[in-house]
Amino acid sequence: MRLLWVPVFLVLVAGCGQQRAAEPAAAGHASALASATAGKPPVVAWTGLAAIDPCTLLDPQDRSTAGVSVLGKPKEIAGARACDWTVPGTFGVTVTLSETDGLADLEVAKKTATKTKVGTHPALQVADKKAADGTCAVLLGVGDAASVQIDVSNTGFSDTPLACRRAGTVAGLVEPKLP
Repeated sequence: MRLLWVPVFLVLVAGCGQQRAAEPAAAGHASALASATAGKPPVVAWTGLAAIDPCTLLDPQDRSTAGVSVLGKPKEIAGARACDWTVPGTFGVTVTLSETDGLADLEVAKKTATKTKVGTHPALQVADKKAADGTCAVLLGVGDAASVQIDVSNTGFSDTPLACRRAGTVAGLVEPKLP
């Protein structure tokens, strides 16, 4: 049943042109489907990350806002789809989509994580301030079972606060495009 639901949802998303616009229709459709199939278990909610190409999360205007002057390159990190933007001599940004791990599933050292919120999504900012290694990550929860990770590494591995500002900027640009 779930495999049939995914193509139907993808058609709804493609027909609407925006993923956010498709959410209410999809939710209503799921309720209608559950009502129509009384006695059967309800369809499990789908996060929608499978429909997103991580390299499209930063359009030209977003890249300009974030100080990224290069196109992203698709890659895979531990089985998850990702996109990497490396600005030579400055910094790099990687956005990774995890369709199987929510915020609670991620292994993060508590002393390096700060709970926050980006837009409507719960988030964690992760930086080891004692290491001062010029790296920072913002992890966005997408439902209970998915997440998006924005990693920033400064060239020279210095200035962790700058890396966190950059990660926060990119997270703010990516967040409205998430389900």
